Order: sequence, then C-alpha cells, then structure tokens
Amino acid sequence: MNHLPQAWGRPRDDVYGPYDSSYLQNNGPNQHTQQPIVTGTSVIALKFKDGVVIAADNLASYGSLARFTNVKRLRKFADTSVVGFGGDVSDMQYLDRLLNSLDIDEAYSSAGDTLNAHNLHTYLSKVLYKRRSDFNPLWNQLLVAGLDGEDMPFLASADLLGTTFSSPSLATGFGAHLAQPILRKVAPDEETAAKLSKEDAVQSVKECMKVLFYRDARSLDKYSIAVITKEGIDLKEDEKLEQQSWAFADKIRGYGTQVN
Repeated sequence: MNHLPQAWGRPRDDVYGPYDSSYLQNNGPNQHTQQPIVTGTSVIALKFKDGVVIAADNLASYGSLARFTNVKRLRKFADTSVVGFGGDVSDMQYLDRLLNSLDIDEAYSSAGDTLNAHNLHTYLSKVLYKRRSDFNPLWNQLLVAGLDGEDMPFLASADLLGTTFSSPSLATGFGAHLAQPILRKVAPDEETAAKLSKEDAVQSVKECMKVLFYRDARSLDKYSIAVITKEGIDLKEDEKLEQQSWAFADKIRGYGTQVN
C-alpha cells in the first residue's frame, strides 16, 4: 500500500490499475490571475501632528458574499511602519510573506538601520510595478503609513500599476469617495495636518469607518486601527463600532431569524 502523501485520496493502484495523471499535463500558455476573487475593501489613513492613523475593516468578501469576517488587513513592519492592504487577499498574503522575509533580512543586516516608511513605500511600489510589467499584477492598492528618515509623518499610496502619490489623507476603494470628503475637511493640506491633534485624527478616522459601514455594502463593523508615532505603533485589531443606528433591527419581527 502506498502511504506517500502524493497518493492520498487516490484509488489504489493494485485494485484499480495505475493512476493516470496525463490529464494533469498542461501544454497551454501560462495563465495569470485575471481578476481578484476574495477581496478586502477600504483602507483609510490620516496624518496628524505627531504621526499617522490608519484603519481597515476585518472583512474579506467572496464576490458579494461577506465570507470571512476576521481578516486583518493592517501589517506592522519593523516598529516604524504599517501597511494597509485593499484588494485581493491572496496577493496581500504574498506581499505579507515578502515583507516578513525583508524584515528578517533587515534585522540581521550589518548596517544597523532598518527601512523607514518612505523606503518601504518605494520598495513596494517597485514590486507592484515589476509585476505589472510582467502582465501578472498584484491586485492590491496599498497605503504605507509611518515615519520617514527624519521622524516626520509619512503617508503614501501605491496601486497595482505601480502608481504612487502622497497626501495628508488617503483612502482606497469606496473610501476614496465616502471617507475622503470627511478627512479633507479635517486636514485639507499639509499645514493643517501638522497642527491636527492625535485625538481629533483618531476620532475622524473612526467616524469614517462608521460611514463606510453604513454606506459600503462590502464593509463590516469590526475593524483594525493603528496609530504610528515616535513612541511606536499602537495597533488594535478587534475594534467595533459604537452607537450603531441599526442595533434596533434585530428586535423587529420579520428581520432575521426568529426564535419565538
């Protein structure tokens, strides 16, 4: 009896004859991902006087199905930066492994310095542009938040084409339409953002998460939020919206599953 893992789940050769694996041979052209399948929605971020605050909900949708409700889309890097991922979850996992490998290389480097947010954003934008040039793009839009080489707040975006830009406030997905108007009222330019307090920035981002939950069908009331300052990264991954206006709905007969 064949106990090798590659034989698990296959018919026994001594009973059914040799296993025919010819159908596994593919002589056709190489194929790449044509569209994202399991996706995360908006990531939003805002600069303030001493750092950056960034948030993303914990939902990964399979098409229109809210399939996975505990997917963390914020990743810390070297205690200096946070990367927020929008778009395809499998490509996010690939980039996460890439960043983990880079973090280990940096930790054991003889130079003694690690990548700051500005360097990290440049690296990720080159990775995205290279994959796009290979006609095999990573279906993500990233926000990189943290501090640059001079310990100044840094916030920039990179998409699947390798396009990059920076602003006092950024958002991906529907957040670019629903959250950005709110954030731009709070910090319309760099000068205003440089005077914004941490408390006001966090409150504005939480308000945006509430708007997205109400208005974006691919969002969730559970989210992750990170505040990056010189003191380090304060990351909370299981925050929940408070004072929801829809909390009364489960008490209405005819809504959801009735137990009585």
